[in-house]
Amino acid sequence: MTSIRIGNGYDIHQLVEGRPLILGGVRIEHALGLKGHSDADVLTHAIMDALLGALSLGDIGHYFPPTDPQWAGADSLKLLAQVHHLIAERGWQIGNIDSVVVAEQPKLKPHLNAMRDRISQVLNLTPDQIGIKATTNEKLGPVGQEQGICAYAVALLIAAT
Repeated sequence: MTSIRIGNGYDIHQLVEGRPLILGGVRIEHALGLKGHSDADVLTHAIMDALLGALSLGDIGHYFPPTDPQWAGADSLKLLAQVHHLIAERGWQIGNIDSVVVAEQPKLKPHLNAMRDRISQVLNLTPDQIGIKATTNEKLGPVGQEQGICAYAVALLIAAT
């Protein structure tokens, strides 16, 4: 068995009126929020998919299907905690996570430390094990046209000793 595994994740959700904007477990003031069955936290969803992918466990839709009413409005940080438990019970620990959120608006830099702190608390990691960057799509595509927000994540898992 190899002692390290790497997984990547991606998520995108449409921006709509009447929904809160939650990224990395942090509620951000903005006129639009992300549409989804849960809280539609694209950053947390991308991180979950990276963690699950590292162990070939599928994706979050397998564990938290959008067709299941029990996940309606779910707090994605609580789902992340369940994914963390799946990893730990298989004998793995998180080495680090690196991620990027792509959004034209709002500006995310003022919120990155709070996102990192929330995610590191849920995963019982130090904040320096969580990288979160923000960028724009330079007005290109649906994200650039402010129709949605997406996130990418990479996770390194280490076999627990």
